[in-house]
Amino acid sequence: MAYEQLKLENQLCFPLYAASRLVIQAYQPQLDRLGITYPQYLVLMILWETDRIAVNEITRRLILNTNTVTPLLKRLETQGLISRQRSETDERKVIITLTPQGRQLQTAAASIPASLAAGLVTTDLQAADLQRLKDQLYQVIHYLCHREE
Repeated sequence: MAYEQLKLENQLCFPLYAASRLVIQAYQPQLDRLGITYPQYLVLMILWETDRIAVNEITRRLILNTNTVTPLLKRLETQGLISRQRSETDERKVIITLTPQGRQLQTAAASIPASLAAGLVTTDLQAADLQRLKDQLYQVIHYLCHREE
């Protein structure tokens, strides 16, 4: 091949893409039981950590645009898991709050991360390897988010 840099096996982006897709696929059966999608799960994890949060903070933490997050929030509201309301101090802000049903879902979701991690740990891949990988991925994310500053 004339352009070695264009071989799929030489790309960083492909294993990141494939791993992401496969991890989400592994989560899906458990999320299906909860009646939510993976992106909705991400939003809920933020809310379980910090309830009553502005939409722009959710978009910042998920590294997504508002037009991507808004449909997720509308669907979660339709499902009765969150409520959306204008901020009393700044009407431009929309505040997202968990409903009792949304808080209750946290208990059902609590075992999901450990279940996935247990499925990944093998004789060749240890928990410490996964932790290092996560740390390195956060370094990549940080670099990509701040490279234009």
